[in-house]
Amino acid sequence: MEDKKIEVSPWGRAYGVTEFAQLYFPGHTPVVAYKRMWEWIRTSRGLKAKLEAVGWVKFQKLYTPKQVAVLVEHLGEP
Repeated sequence: MEDKKIEVSPWGRAYGVTEFAQLYFPGHTPVVAYKRMWEWIRTSRGLKAKLEAVGWVKFQKLYTPKQVAVLVEHLGEP
């Protein structure tokens, strides 16, 4: 029997919004990282609409795995 390697994406789980923001802004305080991520969501063309299409609402505490996938697809890996 062949050993099949299954690749597990580190992005396939829920993240706290601040926890996820700090992946993109590691040298910043949690508050600043959160604010910068929110700025990206507001100003990146089409990102907010893509997130809303997968259930995102402003001020939620967690990003779902689908929302994380949208963010990583749109912004690139941190």
